Amino acid sequence: MDKQELIERLRGISLPQHVGIIMDGDGRWARQRMLPRSAGHREGAETFGKIARFARDCGIPYITFYAFSTENWKRPADEVKQLMDLLHKFLGDTYKYKEENIRVCFLGDLTRLRPDLQQDIERLREESRQNTGITVNIALNYGGRDEIVRAARALCRQAAAGTLRPEEITEERLSEALDTAGMPECDVIIRPSGEQRLSNFLLWQAAYTEFIFMDTLWPDFTEEDFVQAMLEYAGRNRRFGGVL
Repeated sequence: MDKQELIERLRGISLPQHVGIIMDGDGRWARQRMLPRSAGHREGAETFGKIARFARDCGIPYITFYAFSTENWKRPADEVKQLMDLLHKFLGDTYKYKEENIRVCFLGDLTRLRPDLQQDIERLREESRQNTGITVNIALNYGGRDEIVRAARALCRQAAAGTLRPEEITEERLSEALDTAGMPECDVIIRPSGEQRLSNFLLWQAAYTEFIFMDTLWPDFTEEDFVQAMLEYAGRNRRFGGVL
């Protein structure tokens, strides 16, 4: 089935405003083929680009990819370096996203990244800022707990400076201090690879998220898999604590 036929299958259904994807399974994909883990990461990066573009073509306004967590620094140093080098290559291809009307944003504490990566990230943010086709969030050195702590500290600094009273700290005010400020909360999180856990991803934004777990390893994830997830999401009964 070609891409346009897949998109037609979604016509008329209720699509999410914000999709989260936990990219998982690169290492197992490589191991199954007796390849180094870096080969799985390279293939996973190709899948990332393919699904980001397809989500744009489907009319999804926001999509967030979990690329590197605050816990991933525990991996072997050579694997971390390979991941950062792969990120550097991705950031070097910024012209593609300018041409394809993709706005790229980054979530997480980026201060731990190499200075050259931080510079590339800032350039990509600026160059894609006016794009309107889709907002692609890349979560780097990201953890949901860390994000909430950073937001709480920012509000505490305002309170200490006398510009914010404690009773003015509401759910809305805390949401505005998160990395996803101004974006809708996550409607659905897709996790391929057969694992069924959240892994510290978008903890605040996932309060009423639908979860879809799939056995496919991330490098093998296809546009058809994405469509299947959207169809499953559309069939869910979302009550947000109420009664329908």
